Amino acid sequence: MAHGASGPDYIPPLVGRPTRFEHNRYVGDKRSQVVYDLDLADADPEVAAAIEELLASERFAAFGPDSLAEARNRGYRPHRSIRRAERASAGA
Repeated sequence: MAHGASGPDYIPPLVGRPTRFEHNRYVGDKRSQVVYDLDLADADPEVAAAIEELLASERFAAFGPDSLAEARNRGYRPHRSIRRAERASAGA
């Protein structure tokens, strides 16, 4: 086993949707007021790493209803990956 791959500080890689958010799409970072789209985590390693770190910090928020509009209503701004996905879908 590689050094640092176990122990109390080890965080296993994010595989699929986090259990706590299996019925949610958006999760917010209370520290930075940024919202992430869990659907983009599989396609973007940067998003996956950010979500993994966020869950480890336990400073996350879920939204009800689970929508980007609700996250914005609460003062969260979309992560750049969401903006890229929105531009890509608008250009398609």
